[in-house]
Amino acid sequence: MHVGMATIFQNPRHGRADHDVYRAELGLADLAEPLGFESIWGVEHHFTDYTMCPDVLQFLAYMAGRTRRALLGSMVVVLPWHDPMRVAEEVSMLDSLSGGRLILGLGRGAGKVEFDGFRQPMEESRQRFVESAEMLLRGLETGWCEYDGTFVKQPRAAIRPAPFKSFRGRTYAAAVSPESARIMAELGVGMLIIPQKPWSEVAKELEEYRTIYRAVNHAEAPAPIAAGWTFVDESAERAREMAARYIGSYFQSVLEHYHFDGDHLATTKGYEYYGKMAEKIHTYGTDKVIDFFVDLQVYGTPEQVYERIMNVRRRVGNDHFVGIFSYAGMAAEEAERNLRLFARAVLPELHRAPAPQAAA
Repeated sequence: MHVGMATIFQNPRHGRADHDVYRAELGLADLAEPLGFESIWGVEHHFTDYTMCPDVLQFLAYMAGRTRRALLGSMVVVLPWHDPMRVAEEVSMLDSLSGGRLILGLGRGAGKVEFDGFRQPMEESRQRFVESAEMLLRGLETGWCEYDGTFVKQPRAAIRPAPFKSFRGRTYAAAVSPESARIMAELGVGMLIIPQKPWSEVAKELEEYRTIYRAVNHAEAPAPIAAGWTFVDESAERAREMAARYIGSYFQSVLEHYHFDGDHLATTKGYEYYGKMAEKIHTYGTDKVIDFFVDLQVYGTPEQVYERIMNVRRRVGNDHFVGIFSYAGMAAEEAERNLRLFARAVLPELHRAPAPQAAA
């Protein structure tokens, strides 16, 4: 199995200076390649301490110059917040800088605070995403961009530096709603799965995605990439306690950032599915919703962590796992211990794991 690590630059309630958070997170990223991780990932968010990486491609360009072999993944570039012509140039430039090591992850965003900050209506995001993605993906194959849509109007322009390697098979998109899964299949991109809802729902949507992908692209869909918040410790009891503390606190920050307990998502075009989160919170309570998220993630002793990751593989058929090891204000020393123990005791076993079978 291909195994990567992601940095998210989280600074809950401004617990440290932002600069200190960056120094610590970059220190972890620098350890990734020497410890045997095969890819380094970043995320994109704006305006809050939820995640302080406003330009994931800039972060990956920095890491391209500090590594030699590791692949570089965006989790994700949120297309509605960008001029897609600029994204095409930046993606092609990063791929040239890194020698073709980019894994391109795309998304459409769901944070009202971020859409408001960019003066953009959320209800336009789905169509903006589709138009931008169509132009971007076509341009990365042809070397030029041109599009005449409702929101994206781009006269023909060359991408320079020109793309030198196809992005087919190394482009993924985050999808939460069933409607997004259909869009991703029609775009011909792979799925990036972040565990956050019942596996039965994930399985149903994956099957629909694969069926549509097969019909549209006359080929099997690529194996998905799965990510997970990870905490490993030699003590099972301590791992449970720290997972509840840190992974639980992380998901509390998710609820606050996206305002999932409000009713605005249920009434925003294109986000009706997200609105169900508010129903679940009101039905079960915040604590149970957080506990449910924690139990979907990856924590325990090295043996338990390995089995949890393999259980995800049995469910979704992924061949790439991305672990997040530092989050929710975790001390830098704890995050490094977490990362190093995973690299020493779990990573070699995952590399020896057999090829994935069809997902159950």
